[in-house]
Amino acid sequence: MPDDPLLSRLDLNLLVSLDALLTERNVTRAAERLHMSQPSLSAALARLRVHFDDPLLARRGNTYELTPLATRLVEHTAIALSTVRRVFESQSRWDASESTREFTVYGSDYALALIGPAVSRMTSEQAPGVRLRFVPTTSRAIEDVTARLASVDGLLLPHGVVTDRPSMDLWRDDWVILAAEDNPVVEEAPTLATLSAMPWVFTYQTRVSFTAVGRQLEQLGLHPRLEAIVESFTLLHLFVANTDRLALVQRRLAPLLTAMGGVRVCELPFEATPLIEALWWHPAHDNDPEHVWMRGIFRAAAEQMG
Repeated sequence: MPDDPLLSRLDLNLLVSLDALLTERNVTRAAERLHMSQPSLSAALARLRVHFDDPLLARRGNTYELTPLATRLVEHTAIALSTVRRVFESQSRWDASESTREFTVYGSDYALALIGPAVSRMTSEQAPGVRLRFVPTTSRAIEDVTARLASVDGLLLPHGVVTDRPSMDLWRDDWVILAAEDNPVVEEAPTLATLSAMPWVFTYQTRVSFTAVGRQLEQLGLHPRLEAIVESFTLLHLFVANTDRLALVQRRLAPLLTAMGGVRVCELPFEATPLIEALWWHPAHDNDPEHVWMRGIFRAAAEQMG
């Protein structure tokens, strides 16, 4: 209602502070994100605590944890803030060639490396004023994937991580093994016994962030001896070269890594579950003409990839 007494008393700038605090779970980082002083954001947190009659952030040792209420507020706050932004960014006539909108897309560095450059080039050609912000995902971002989708324009992730959200399939890929060029143990087509005996580098290894092929190894009875976990596919070659370690990498990314030298590719001794990479978004974006245009750019870039 336009004359809602609650809204009339609220400073809606607190919504921005609340979103940053719930996302960062740290007053200092949230203040840096908003380019505010820490005392100013602490004052905003104090006002929010009075309003909700809840501490929102509870100290646990040297870190902060969200209270149960704050956990419930995460997705609502992200959606509300995203909706407010869309309200004030909306135009009676939207023309991509004249727009200055910024789109934020999260994704693994594998996905960003493969499709990001083509998307960026096409965007520059069609809409020179539009800016794309590509943000590499982390395990934490994947664990909060539902909340993250509410606050960004898209997530580049394979099927199996996100559910119950609109998506558009972009490309298929499969998996190969990355080994050092001078690794004498690993043949061109190693056996399961060889894989079991070697040390490994994995990319993601948490309850919700993992590769399907990594889980497949475990289902085959292999329990890889992990010497390192690196949340980056494009850095894997640095942890494999000049060692006896192995790593799993997407076939489409392998040429980029082998071109840097020191590593080679071997085939898996079993048929790995294929990877289907998709662009995911929040249902609120379904009929947004600007977002529809952005999705068209991703579709065209994927078709160019073949």
